[in-house]
Amino acid sequence: MPVGAAAPLFALAACVSLATSWLLVSRLERVGERLGLSEALLGMVAALAADAPEITSAITALVNHQQRIGAGVVIGSNVFNLAALLGLGALVAGAIRFRRRVVILGGLIAIWIAAVCMVSVLGAVPPVAGLALSGLALVGYLVLLGADRRLLRRLAAGHRWAHWLRAAVVEEERDLDAAIRPVPADRTDMVMAGVALIVVVLASATMERAASDLGRSFGVPEIVTGALVLAAVTSLPNAVAAVYLAVRGRGAAVLSIALNSNSLNVVVGLLLPGALVGLGGPAGEAGLVAAWYLGLTAVTLGLAHRQHGLGRPAGALIVGAYAVFVAWLLVAAA
Repeated sequence: MPVGAAAPLFALAACVSLATSWLLVSRLERVGERLGLSEALLGMVAALAADAPEITSAITALVNHQQRIGAGVVIGSNVFNLAALLGLGALVAGAIRFRRRVVILGGLIAIWIAAVCMVSVLGAVPPVAGLALSGLALVGYLVLLGADRRLLRRLAAGHRWAHWLRAAVVEEERDLDAAIRPVPADRTDMVMAGVALIVVVLASATMERAASDLGRSFGVPEIVTGALVLAAVTSLPNAVAAVYLAVRGRGAAVLSIALNSNSLNVVVGLLLPGALVGLGGPAGEAGLVAAWYLGLTAVTLGLAHRQHGLGRPAGALIVGAYAVFVAWLLVAAA
């Protein structure tokens, strides 16, 4: 594709994808409300809908055997999410408060999936095994979030670990309720959600192809195109929503968006298509990006647990770490 056509096509596709993703998120939340999903599961639905641009871009790249771009979009988006959602959110809001049980519950899943992502990209385990390891953890988390509260109450009566789990789920739902509880969907909302999903998928696929052609034309390494350019552009809806919620004091919602978005990116956007079409050979640059993702996840959650949240100093540290990541990647890929 000529540069003269690829550049405006990328800009147009990015605008359409990002604008339509907002419509997709709001309508799918309403559909989830009509189905009676819990607040935590509604947050997961919202994260999945907001992730549609990066997931579609990554899948498009993997299907076209551009493994470095595909892996870069997913993993780079996850590093960007930590900086933009949690780090920038803390800087803008002054502080984001979390409950420690909520941090531990979501954090254990997030770190496990980040670790599986790294070993899968490095080729230590095949994508199918990585999908199984991460998918089982994510499904178990979803089952817990959607479990009948009366069942959890009965289990908690006789088991200390079940009491802790029930308390963590209840605390997360209480914090999420005011932040994401929408009105139930009607037929119009369902139709609009379906149309919005189709538009987001088509626009994101077009954006990935245009970005790939532009990168080749200007000699930009694929890992930079994926991990920096596409990753940042496709993650903007999540970043804006998270900063808005952080300013409103909805810390649990910000944490849920960041961690759930990252986990879904890895499972749905990387390992699922990777299990079908492969991730290519072990990629050193992608593996190092995955190591940054795992390390920054661990540091961010450690700070959040220790301080019962994230203040401006912690936010500045996370954003600064992302700036170092960008500089390192540009130097390493040069």
